[in-house]
Amino acid sequence: QVQLVESGGGLVQPGGSLRLSCAASGSIYSISSMGWYRQAPGKQRELIAAITSGGSTNYASFVKGRFTISRDNAKNTVYLQMNSLNPEDTAVYYCNADVYLHFDSTYTHVYWGQGTQVTVSS
Repeated sequence: QVQLVESGGGLVQPGGSLRLSCAASGSIYSISSMGWYRQAPGKQRELIAAITSGGSTNYASFVKGRFTISRDNAKNTVYLQMNSLNPEDTAVYYCNADVYLHFDSTYTHVYWGQGTQVTVSS
Protein backbone atom coordinates (compact mmCIF):
# COMPACT_ATOMS: atom_id res chain seq x y z
CA GLN A 1 0.00 0.00 0.00
CA VAL A 2 1.30 3.41 -0.98
CA GLN A 3 0.03 6.74 0.29
CA LEU A 4 0.68 10.23 -1.01
CA VAL A 5 -0.09 13.12 1.29
CA GLU A 6 -0.10 16.71 0.06
CA SER A 7 0.26 19.75 2.25
CA GLY A 8 0.83 23.48 1.94
CA GLY A 9 -2.35 24.62 0.25
CA GLY A 10 -4.45 27.50 1.45
CA LEU A 11 -5.66 30.99 0.73
CA VAL A 12 -3.21 33.48 -0.75
CA GLN A 13 -3.57 36.94 -2.23
CA PRO A 14 -2.85 37.60 -5.91
CA GLY A 15 0.87 37.94 -6.45
CA GLY A 16 1.63 35.76 -3.45
CA SER A 17 3.47 32.48 -3.12
CA LEU A 18 2.83 29.02 -1.77
CA ARG A 19 4.95 25.91 -1.47
CA LEU A 20 3.22 22.56 -1.78
CA SER A 21 4.70 19.32 -0.51
CA CYS A 22 3.77 15.74 -1.26
CA ALA A 23 5.25 12.86 0.70
CA ALA A 24 4.95 9.27 -0.48
CA SER A 25 5.08 6.42 2.02
CA GLY A 26 4.38 2.71 2.24
CA SER A 27 5.65 -0.28 0.30
CA ILE A 28 7.91 1.61 -2.08
CA TYR A 29 11.00 0.18 -3.71
CA SER A 30 11.66 3.29 -5.77
CA ILE A 31 9.82 6.09 -7.50
CA SER A 32 10.26 6.94 -11.14
CA SER A 33 8.56 10.20 -11.92
CA MET A 34 6.52 12.45 -9.65
CA GLY A 35 4.21 15.19 -10.74
CA TRP A 36 1.77 17.90 -9.83
CA TYR A 37 -1.64 18.35 -11.40
CA ARG A 38 -4.53 20.65 -10.72
CA GLN A 39 -8.24 20.66 -11.30
CA ALA A 40 -10.37 23.78 -11.23
CA PRO A 41 -14.16 23.61 -10.86
CA GLY A 42 -15.77 22.50 -14.09
CA LYS A 43 -12.44 21.78 -15.76
CA GLN A 44 -10.39 18.70 -16.44
CA ARG A 45 -7.37 17.81 -14.38
CA GLU A 46 -4.24 19.20 -16.03
CA LEU A 47 -0.54 18.57 -15.65
CA ILE A 48 1.46 21.36 -14.07
CA ALA A 49 4.93 19.85 -13.87
CA ALA A 50 6.73 16.54 -13.53
CA ILE A 51 10.17 15.48 -12.41
CA THR A 52 12.10 12.26 -12.88
CA SER A 53 14.25 10.54 -10.28
CA GLY A 54 17.26 12.03 -12.03
CA GLY A 55 15.90 15.54 -11.74
CA SER A 56 14.73 16.15 -15.30
CA THR A 57 11.69 18.38 -15.35
CA ASN A 58 8.94 19.43 -17.69
CA TYR A 59 6.35 22.14 -17.22
CA ALA A 60 3.03 23.10 -18.71
CA SER A 61 3.18 26.22 -20.81
CA PHE A 62 0.87 28.16 -18.49
CA VAL A 63 3.47 27.93 -15.69
CA LYS A 64 5.58 30.52 -17.57
CA GLY A 65 8.45 30.36 -15.11
CA ARG A 66 6.26 31.03 -12.07
CA PHE A 67 6.34 27.50 -10.63
CA THR A 68 9.28 25.28 -9.77
CA ILE A 69 9.09 21.54 -9.12
CA SER A 70 11.75 19.85 -7.03
CA ARG A 71 12.24 16.53 -5.32
CA ASP A 72 13.99 14.90 -2.39
CA ASN A 73 14.52 11.28 -3.37
CA ALA A 74 15.68 10.28 0.10
CA LYS A 75 12.36 11.47 1.53
CA ASN A 76 10.19 10.37 -1.41
CA THR A 77 8.87 13.91 -1.44
CA VAL A 78 8.08 16.29 -4.26
CA TYR A 79 7.61 20.03 -3.92
CA LEU A 80 5.96 22.74 -5.96
CA GLN A 81 7.05 26.31 -5.35
CA MET A 82 4.42 28.64 -6.77
CA ASN A 83 5.10 32.34 -7.20
CA SER A 84 3.15 35.21 -8.73
CA LEU A 85 -0.12 33.41 -8.14
CA ASN A 86 -3.26 34.75 -9.76
CA PRO A 87 -6.95 33.88 -9.35
CA GLU A 88 -6.77 31.58 -12.39
CA ASP A 89 -4.48 29.33 -10.34
CA THR A 90 -7.33 28.54 -7.94
CA ALA A 91 -7.84 24.78 -8.01
CA VAL A 92 -7.37 21.55 -6.13
CA TYR A 93 -3.75 20.51 -6.53
CA TYR A 94 -2.84 16.83 -6.71
CA CYS A 95 0.46 15.03 -6.75
CA ASN A 96 1.14 11.66 -8.27
CA ALA A 97 3.96 9.17 -8.33
CA ASP A 98 5.01 6.29 -10.58
CA VAL A 99 6.12 3.67 -8.07
CA TYR A 100 8.12 0.49 -8.42
CA LEU A 101 6.80 -1.75 -5.65
CA HIS A 102 9.50 -4.42 -5.76
CA PHE A 103 13.17 -4.65 -6.73
CA ASP A 104 12.29 -6.81 -9.73
CA SER A 105 9.26 -4.82 -10.88
CA THR A 106 9.19 -4.18 -14.61
CA TYR A 107 6.41 -1.61 -14.53
CA THR A 108 5.21 1.11 -12.21
CA HIS A 109 1.97 1.67 -10.34
CA VAL A 110 0.55 5.18 -10.37
CA TYR A 111 -0.67 6.63 -7.10
CA TRP A 112 -2.44 9.90 -6.37
CA GLY A 113 -2.73 12.11 -3.35
CA GLN A 114 -6.04 13.31 -1.99
CA GLY A 115 -5.52 16.88 -3.17
CA THR A 116 -4.99 20.20 -1.46
CA GLN A 117 -7.01 23.33 -2.14
CA VAL A 118 -5.27 26.45 -3.37
CA THR A 119 -7.37 29.60 -3.48
CA VAL A 120 -5.99 32.85 -4.85
CA SER A 121 -8.18 35.75 -3.89
CA SER A 122 -8.01 39.21 -2.41
